[in-house]
Amino acid sequence: MAEQAAVRVIHLEREPITLGQLLKLAGVVGTGGGAKQLLAQGQVRVDGQVEERRGRKLFKGQEVEVGGLRIRLA
Repeated sequence: MAEQAAVRVIHLEREPITLGQLLKLAGVVGTGGGAKQLLAQGQVRVDGQVEERRGRKLFKGQEVEVGGLRIRLA
């Protein structure tokens, strides 16, 4: 049986938020450089698709997966 990723809901006060900002807000990385490294390694997915752009704009309803964490924007 496959293990489900933990889900964390982040409530946005303003839209959009960039992927790099979200990764820092969620505590996944401490710096933009850390986000850039994860993205370059193909470890981040947005709505199920590998994403490499730190500046990708995200909106409520989207999901980001990194490692064993799934982040849902609300």
